[in-house]
Amino acid sequence: MSEILDLPGRPRDIRVVVAMSGGVDSSVTAALLKAEGYDVIGVTLQLYDHGMAVHRKGACCAGQDIYDARAVAERIGIPHYVLDYESRFKEAVIDRFAESYIHGETPVPCVDCNTAIKFHDLLATARELGAAVLATGHYVASRRLPSGGRALYRARDEERDQSYFLFATTRAQLELLRFPLGERTKAETRELARRFGLAVAEKHDSQDICFVPTGHYADVIERLKPGAAEAGDIVDLDGKVLGRHGGIIHFTVGQRRGLRLATGTPLYVVRLDAERRRVVVGPREALRMRRIVLRDVNWIGDGTLDAALADDRREVFVKVRSTRPPQAAWLRHGAQGYEVELVDGEHGVSPGQACVFYDAPRGQARVLGGGFIKSTATALEAARTGPETDTAAVTAS
Repeated sequence: MSEILDLPGRPRDIRVVVAMSGGVDSSVTAALLKAEGYDVIGVTLQLYDHGMAVHRKGACCAGQDIYDARAVAERIGIPHYVLDYESRFKEAVIDRFAESYIHGETPVPCVDCNTAIKFHDLLATARELGAAVLATGHYVASRRLPSGGRALYRARDEERDQSYFLFATTRAQLELLRFPLGERTKAETRELARRFGLAVAEKHDSQDICFVPTGHYADVIERLKPGAAEAGDIVDLDGKVLGRHGGIIHFTVGQRRGLRLATGTPLYVVRLDAERRRVVVGPREALRMRRIVLRDVNWIGDGTLDAALADDRREVFVKVRSTRPPQAAWLRHGAQGYEVELVDGEHGVSPGQACVFYDAPRGQARVLGGGFIKSTATALEAARTGPETDTAAVTAS
């Protein structure tokens, strides 16, 4: 049994494809598996304009990063291939990103990239190359269950945990994916890079939106969708016009800066009305959301989701943004589909974001699945439109 990948047989008889982005994490993953004796093949996906990010810190999968991945492969002595996925990436990730913003959402493109590109297309390529599994440098853990299947867990390094972006991974994909860094800290990874003599040991981490070269996502949207930045009104919660804006693509829920309103109290973006091109603003307390309606829900907990909700609801802990710890919630059927009711509420929740389910609030909790946020209701609206929920039973213990 090869312990690091939990596969039967000797490492030298097991072929592994490693997704190499050119960063330190995927580079160490490849070097670690090579050192353990596996038959390793490195694959780098060119996802967008080859020259877009040659000299920009924090990019991935373009320009200098491809050269870095190739240099690492040469250093550790493995074959390395670069596959042109630009058109596929544009269709599955960049275009969807732009459309989501145009519709007043706040998208999470890393989820689409993992779902449609890395864990679908690249996984298929790995199988064509005769690999038993595809390994990546994600900070997330995968373990065998007593029942025989595999489950996904938060990483040991909670500050680096990337499970939020992998909630859409299916059970079938989990059988063919491995995450060797899930039980390591970032500091340990960099130390391994130094030991292996990798030039990327001190390289900056990639940013979330890797294909936005300037960090200004609205520029990308306007280039892809000319005319998307249509002017409209900024209104308060009662519909009173307070000012004008240059396009809802410049705003996200929870935003305070850039409103340019001369009011005596701080105002925040509470909602984006794409149909009427309105930016709805209000006080901070108006940002506190209690109920979330989900779409495209993926369940990787035990059994089926409907079975898990046999008692009408299921206690879970959820993250509605990657940087926040899981918080207590109820998952249940609702009039519009699956719903999550947050026990303590959350500020600044936006349609388009991911809502990820866990079985515990801290530590290496198991990922149970998640979905994309379709709509939200404030604490007041939730109280008006639904039955009272016994929130005392859900704790953070």
